[in-house]
Amino acid sequence: MSTAALIVAAGRGSRAGGELPKQWQVVAGQPVARWTLLALSHLPRIVLVIHPDDRDFAENAARGLPVALVLGGADRAASVRAGLEALSDDPPQLVLIHDVARPCIDRVTIDAVETALRDAPGAAPALPVTDALWTGADGVVTGTRDRQGLFRAQTPQGFRFADILDAHRRNAGDAADDVAVARAAGMTVAIVPGSEQNLKITGPEDFSRAARILETGMDIRLGNGFDVHAFEPGDHVTLCGIQVPHDRALKGHSDADVGLHAITDAIYGALAQGDIGRHFPPSDPQWKGAASDIFLRHAVDLAREMGFGISNVDLTLICERPKIGPHAPAMIARVAAIMALDESRVSIKATTSERLGFTGREEGIAALATVALVRA
Repeated sequence: MSTAALIVAAGRGSRAGGELPKQWQVVAGQPVARWTLLALSHLPRIVLVIHPDDRDFAENAARGLPVALVLGGADRAASVRAGLEALSDDPPQLVLIHDVARPCIDRVTIDAVETALRDAPGAAPALPVTDALWTGADGVVTGTRDRQGLFRAQTPQGFRFADILDAHRRNAGDAADDVAVARAAGMTVAIVPGSEQNLKITGPEDFSRAARILETGMDIRLGNGFDVHAFEPGDHVTLCGIQVPHDRALKGHSDADVGLHAITDAIYGALAQGDIGRHFPPSDPQWKGAASDIFLRHAVDLAREMGFGISNVDLTLICERPKIGPHAPAMIARVAAIMALDESRVSIKATTSERLGFTGREEGIAALATVALVRA
């Protein structure tokens, strides 16, 4: 079933302190919202509901991810409804509604919510209350409460899309969370096991707690790609998606874009998913003369399906001619567009081999690429 994520990020979060709303403050090297988006980036659609003043912050946090920005409302319920309405033009079957201030959400919990929705119209993670509960007044204990059957609610709270959209449309006002909206509409909501690490950043002290979790749970992968193509008769070479005039062309089954091939293989390598030949066999005639951005887009999409964001890419082209420097800005822009990255995260440079070897003899071009993938 198709699933979309709806992340609520329109609040001000004043209790957390700081000059910025908590979702845009940096923890473990990245904005809180960035970590939250990365945790859900394996889903094909993400809606991030934001305050009108926060668009620049949101665009930075969402760079390179499949995120649509939607303006929120006066309260949480209104913001959730705005996000649901934005999805309703092309409705998913399921929607996971998550608080942006829970950046430590793990894949196990997300998958558990999705799985529970096979049998229930709603599902949400929660932890049973284990501490004793007191009532109090004027600094003294006034009584106790039975903790049996009490749970600490978490997100993402998942629902069948049509049901929760109808529930929000009928909701008269604000609500504690989306489970409250669903139950008011008569929906059954299943409880799945939550996680102690799935904390909600509320006060200043929570940033350091989240940082410890994110820094120890971070999955960083590096991949290398190397490719070589020989010259053949022609009037240009295609490098990093740009046609560069030259007195020869590059020989290959596809368009022989040695730069894009090296980057693509670097991504596959970081994912332990083989190389281009495994995914696009040269024996298959449909790839003859194909544009290499097809291969690179596939690798980028596969990384996101596996829950990884691409942090940066560094490519070195090795040749005597043509001269790469004049074309490097256009190549960077093209690669960034294909990979949905900011240009500041794409490095393309060139070197010669000092007239040594096949590149020194101008028999072809080689390329070496390194990519970094990050998953929280």
